[in-house]
This record gives sequence, structure tokens and C-alpha cells, in this order.
Amino acid sequence: MIQAIDQKIGARIRTERESRGWSLSELAARASVSRAMIHKVERGASSPTAQLLAKLSGALGLSMSTLMARAEIAHGRLLRRAEQPVWIDPATGYLRRHISPRTGSPLDVVHVTLPPSARVPMPAGAYAFMRQLVWVLEGELVFTEGETRHALQAGDCLELGPPMDCVFGNEAGAPCAYAVVLLNLPWQDVGP
Repeated sequence: MIQAIDQKIGARIRTERESRGWSLSELAARASVSRAMIHKVERGASSPTAQLLAKLSGALGLSMSTLMARAEIAHGRLLRRAEQPVWIDPATGYLRRHISPRTGSPLDVVHVTLPPSARVPMPAGAYAFMRQLVWVLEGELVFTEGETRHALQAGDCLELGPPMDCVFGNEAGAPCAYAVVLLNLPWQDVGP
């Protein structure tokens, strides 16, 4: 199943790149990722990490949620739990479940489970086209936004500020679960 997800994600990245008329080299330059790595991901030969997906989606002017939804979710107003795409970051064990249906709405809801001691860095480019809330459902989340460290407990909700490099971290001995609510803004070609 993971290989099928990787192939769908790779095909979607290729579709997004080609729809913009970009070469592999152009996307690589915009995302600060090697051309060879993008080629492997597009072919489904490599399972991308969360950090790599964040760089690619940011370069494409999409949130990671939008990219994943376009790769996996059929259109419709109802998305049952059994149909919600689940993706696991091979580097950290970060488990991401896309909750919201794909209706064309600019809102996305994602449920994340972060294993103990896991850290998932996200580049500023991954946040350039969205507003985002992080709501901790269980456990403890340490969210670092630039130089600011937020220690969040179950029930806490944080609105992210302007785009900057961030890290989602779990310093506790138990998994952390949180919801991410995103408002995707229209894509703009801001250049490399």
C-alpha cells in the first residue's frame, strides 16, 4: 500500500510540474532539491520524506495537504475514515491522515500522529500560501517557529505566524496527536 501511495504522490508531483511547464531542473532549483531525487520520487522509486514533500509542495505553490489531496482523494463531500489517505514519513514515522473531503474548498484538515522523540522540520516555503492552526489532541507537541519555541499540551491551539522554518517535535515518551487546519490561499508564481 505504501508503494501505491508513493506512486500516486510521484505522479501528482510530475503532473503539477508539467502543468506549470517546468523541467525537472527548474523544480529542483525552486525547491532546493536534487534533480535526481525529484526524478526518483516522480517515478515512485523513492518514498519521499515529509521535509522533501514540504520543499516540493512549497516550490509548486501548494500546501503539502493540497498536494496529497490531489494525489489521493476523489472529489466529493464525504470522505469516510476507511477512504482517508494515510501516509507515513519513512524517516521519522510521522503518520499523516488527510481528513477533509476534496470539494474545491480552500480548507484542509489533517490528523497527525508524531512518535516519541520524532522531529519533523518544515521549510518556510511550505507555509507560503496558507494560514494554519495546530490543535493538540493528545500528548505534548513542541513547535518551533523560527526562534520561537511553543510547548503545547492537549487542548492547546496555535495559529502560525508568517512563513518561516518550523519544526514539529515530540520530546515526550508517548505519541502526540494533533490536527492541522489549513486555509490554502491562491497560488502565485513568486519565482525561484
